Amino acid sequence: KCQSTAEGVCLRLLISFLSADVDECAEALDNCSMDAICQNTLKSYKCICKSGYKGDGKHCEDIDECASEYNGGCVHECINIPGNYRCTCYDGFRLAHDGHNCLDVDECAEGNGGCQQICVNMMGSYECRCRDGFLLSDNQHTCIQRPKDVPTCMDKNHGCAHICRETPKGSIACECRPGFQLTKNSRDCKLTCNYGNGGCQHICEEMDHGPRCSCHMKFALHSDGKTCVETCAVNNGGCDSTCHDAVAGVRCSCPVGFTLQLDRKTCKDIDECRMNNGGCDHVCRNTVGSFECSCKKGYKLLTNERTCQVNAEAETCKLNICSICVLTASVFPCCHQPSDGTHIDECSINRGGCKFGCVNTLGSYECTCPPGYKLHWNKKDCIETVKCTSSLVAPKATLTCSKTGKKESCSLTCASKAHYLSESDNSYSVSCGIPILRGKSQSRLNASSIQSCIETQAPPVKQTVSFRIKNAKCYLHPKHKGRAEDNGRQIGPGGQPCNNCLVTFVNLKCDSSKKAKGRRARNPSSKEVTRITLELEAEVKPGDATGNCNIMCQRQRMEQQMKSYIKALKKSINQERFLIRVAGLEYEVAQKLPQAALRQENCGPGREKDSVRCLPGSYYHGEQERCVQCPPGTFQEREGQLACDLCPGGDRHGPLGARNISSCAGQCPPGYFSSDGFKPCQPCPLGAYQPDPGRTLCFPCGGGLGTKKEGASSFNDCEVKVLCSPGHYYNTSVHRCIRCPHGTYQAEFRQNYCISCPGNTTTDFDGAISVSQCKNRECGGEIGEFIGYIESPNYPGNYPANVECIWTINPPHKRKILIVVPEIFLPSEDECGDVLVMRKNGSATSITTYETCQTYERPIAFTSRSRRLWINFKSNDVNSARGFQIPYVTYDEDYEQLVEDIVRDGRLYASENHQEILKDKKLIKTLFDVLAHPNNYYKYSTRDSTEMLPRSFIRLIHSKVSAFLRPYK
Repeated sequence: KCQSTAEGVCLRLLISFLSADVDECAEALDNCSMDAICQNTLKSYKCICKSGYKGDGKHCEDIDECASEYNGGCVHECINIPGNYRCTCYDGFRLAHDGHNCLDVDECAEGNGGCQQICVNMMGSYECRCRDGFLLSDNQHTCIQRPKDVPTCMDKNHGCAHICRETPKGSIACECRPGFQLTKNSRDCKLTCNYGNGGCQHICEEMDHGPRCSCHMKFALHSDGKTCVETCAVNNGGCDSTCHDAVAGVRCSCPVGFTLQLDRKTCKDIDECRMNNGGCDHVCRNTVGSFECSCKKGYKLLTNERTCQVNAEAETCKLNICSICVLTASVFPCCHQPSDGTHIDECSINRGGCKFGCVNTLGSYECTCPPGYKLHWNKKDCIETVKCTSSLVAPKATLTCSKTGKKESCSLTCASKAHYLSESDNSYSVSCGIPILRGKSQSRLNASSIQSCIETQAPPVKQTVSFRIKNAKCYLHPKHKGRAEDNGRQIGPGGQPCNNCLVTFVNLKCDSSKKAKGRRARNPSSKEVTRITLELEAEVKPGDATGNCNIMCQRQRMEQQMKSYIKALKKSINQERFLIRVAGLEYEVAQKLPQAALRQENCGPGREKDSVRCLPGSYYHGEQERCVQCPPGTFQEREGQLACDLCPGGDRHGPLGARNISSCAGQCPPGYFSSDGFKPCQPCPLGAYQPDPGRTLCFPCGGGLGTKKEGASSFNDCEVKVLCSPGHYYNTSVHRCIRCPHGTYQAEFRQNYCISCPGNTTTDFDGAISVSQCKNRECGGEIGEFIGYIESPNYPGNYPANVECIWTINPPHKRKILIVVPEIFLPSEDECGDVLVMRKNGSATSITTYETCQTYERPIAFTSRSRRLWINFKSNDVNSARGFQIPYVTYDEDYEQLVEDIVRDGRLYASENHQEILKDKKLIKTLFDVLAHPNNYYKYSTRDSTEMLPRSFIRLIHSKVSAFLRPYK
């Protein structure tokens, strides 16, 4: 019992307690039939019989589809099963793809039908025949040669149509094959409906002269009197669009913007945007049966609806009908719409296919890995940081030096993973191979694009050394051919690189600067000093240790070898005999100043003329001085590189100009996996599937479910115990179809997940079957002192259920409100369940300016009956519609008589041209601009008016303005 001042608190607690909804379906508190679906509602629940059943939901009985007059649509036999039915065919026929029609089986196509010589296929059956000189034996399949002196039945003129029998008296008796009847002449055989359905495709009826064929009600009998063909008169011939009757049945065709599918029935929308971007300059958006072009910020679409032009009108944003309007860095204002349902939360779809974690981002998503693992090149799987797969072994750099006389020659060969970076006009760096990462990532490398791989736990041998070259400039350029001093250079012993010359990683940096620093230089200002810094890494493999030389001994040997190479390197660089070999070309690292001055016309490595960097998927060819596409079997993710990286496997197959490793050929197809995602691949085992190419694992079906065979590529291949319809997902724990929860949807059959609604949208109820049911519940609009608009939630999509919006328009002093309703869509079948009302304030008794609960596609304009407006929109939980987008303007009260005279004149709405003006956002914006600020009238010329507005509208406004101004002359 509530007493004294606590009554209000008690009452609110009681209401809150009573309003707490219990999900009876989830708590198994419902009494729905096992053949029904339980749907939770506010304060209660509903029981709905499943498809194939009828009843009130608490008691459901099976519908016998076969008992209907058209036999469930089956042309032969219909078998009723709980909640469904299935069609079967007579012997000699097979079930068509539609599951209802029956087609003839060509027995002769397989093993000649068992006939020894000639097989003849017929509708629903077949028969064997023999060549001349042979006769068919009693088994009706083999042939025996006809002897010359033979008994009566061996005579070819014995007269029996099928089988000849000799009687004890020496005469003959004729018999027929099974399914045939002997005629009155005791020789011929008459076909019956018991054999091959009498030669009829559908229905066979016994008549005196033999079988008579007819067809199921959805088909028509062909001119051959046996075959049944579809007709446009019944169910449009099964065509999605236009149906044409033809001799062989029906022929389907599709309207413009659609293409006929392989079933020759279904029409599929053509995605025009896939071909040359639909001809659009900027953005192409495919629509059903057509497409639309749009432009980027700061541009506008021309009348050809394809070309985009810079928007030179520095218009204000005050009446741009959009949710957020900002001024960009340019001079043009831009409208930014909120989430319109196009952004999908990919992480809600089977965790984005990620092996470990998934993070949703705007327009995309990223997979994450736990500590000790890194992201695989396919951006989804996780592999151990210390693990090195067979086909992704880190490429090595080859450093070789040789001596010819007193000349030292050294070269650095980069088979793959060569990366060039131009830091300035005076410096650059080239790296070759991949460093051994031990705990810390290298800042100079992009970890997302390089597959680092550790083969040894022993720390590498590292050396860093710097050399100076006087009077030279850093300039990586192809070596000039035909230099005499290079003719005697050797690569190594025997002309081949030696094995102990391999290093894990080399990074060369060249930097040129003035020699003088802080004090007056002795040398002229043109003198420059070039410094070359080399970082070398070489690995020490524990497997190379022997009894005579352990791992420490091996390490010392490697250090001594690297020191000797560093000495040779210093000499070769000073003698300008050091080369870098990349992509089959040899490059020199620096150039003497007189020669360097001649290179002004060249843009430098990695750039074409006009200083354009070579794009990903291409590399800079030093001799040709241009960008070249990566050849098949290679790829390049970065800009301005000197070579392309090798694809795993090295089979030299793949597309031209590949931009990343995922474009390389030889990836494991869906349903298969391998340790690195490339061939050789293994099929997913039974009970697992894999929908993506290039993966290192398969996903288990879960719940002990199996698959019919190995190599499954979808959850649809998992042998579930029940098939889930759209709006549901299969729960592998309870092996039931569960309705997609609130805020998610599923548009397909047989899925094991639901998709989260994009952005800040959600669904009205559970069990949503389309992304269109995801709705934004925020009330739209922009309220300004002079111009603005109100907008129903989720506009132009259907507004959500049980939503309420309140807007308040409070204009400045001595200003009135004019409102234009271009169109409004509210469901009329709800008995005013969804209402839009405009009043002076929130009181139901206050002055009302406008109220509606119906759809009006004709525009209307009116002035507010009160100085300020309180606008309220409510929707119930039944139906929904598009809603509205209503602009308004506040104007000087001195023009009140003029404005009211215009909006109350029926001629404003009588013409369709006038109605289109009130629906045109750009024209309304212009008119409101003048009405809110009359001085802006002078911004528009007479030509602007005649181009934008029809003459009848101009005459109407002119007459009103003239009458209004007549007293003032």
